[in-house]
Amino acid sequence: MKKTGRQIVTFDWAIKTILRDKANFDVLEGFLTALFGRAVVILDMLESESNRQDDRDKYNRVDLLAKTEDGERIIVEVQYLSEMAYLKRLTYGTAKTMVETLKLGEPYANLKKVYSISLLYFDVTEDGDDYIYHGKTEFTGLHTHHPVTLKKSLVGEPVRIGETNIFPEYYLIPLKRFTDVVRDDLDQWVYAFKNNEVLDEFTAPGIGALKEKFDYLRMDERERRRFDKHIDYVRSEWGMIEDARQDGLEVGLARGREEGLEEGLAKGREEERRILVKSLYDNGIAIETIATSVGLSEPAIRRLLDDMSDL
Repeated sequence: MKKTGRQIVTFDWAIKTILRDKANFDVLEGFLTALFGRAVVILDMLESESNRQDDRDKYNRVDLLAKTEDGERIIVEVQYLSEMAYLKRLTYGTAKTMVETLKLGEPYANLKKVYSISLLYFDVTEDGDDYIYHGKTEFTGLHTHHPVTLKKSLVGEPVRIGETNIFPEYYLIPLKRFTDVVRDDLDQWVYAFKNNEVLDEFTAPGIGALKEKFDYLRMDERERRRFDKHIDYVRSEWGMIEDARQDGLEVGLARGREEGLEEGLAKGREEERRILVKSLYDNGIAIETIATSVGLSEPAIRRLLDDMSDL
């Protein structure tokens, strides 16, 4: 017998709309409390440069920056497509956020911890056996390999959530790896994010707010049309990018076979990237989105397109 539930809007749409309202902070608080294993109270939502309102904005990535009652920052990001140097971008984002917590002339003691949480619609590992991965900075003896607990005086003000150290922490959650087997409160949230559905049996703290406030059927007609249009854009863009990647991969492999292994693979990868860029551009994908997908800057994309137009 199929379990009954309620359809909800996608989390990226909620970040752009619903979660900007202070009255809806309880939804995010419920998820973070389940993830961190202790109560989290959101004081404010801060502006994020990738959070835009226009329906024509890129859909590959959207994120939200929350401030807790302790002044710590939590970046919650939804990422649909993998991109080159993705982890480097995550590192840059957390470092930039940490720096922005300090005003000019403030002591380092005022620096606040940052947590980065990524809800991902692609796999992130070669040999992973889980659907949530947690990374943080730890120190071990160079010779003994034993972990060491640093003096609390080196940290300064207590770190509230993880209670470890001031360094950023990362949570990567590849939703497709979740098997839909629900064992605890956190699994209920992951199930909802993956399937855009809250089952009637779910009882995790805060998930009732998710069910009510993300309810697709309660949206007015105008808002529902905007959401449906958003989903159409997402699916269309996903499809074009994946098709272009596959075409580029096939041509690149053929070039590699023709020219010898090492040199051929290098040229094959370059050919794959050129075909991918050209295909995406010809299909109307914005240069900004193309740059994110292939790991190049926007000027580099434009130069590549100019070079190809001269051929």
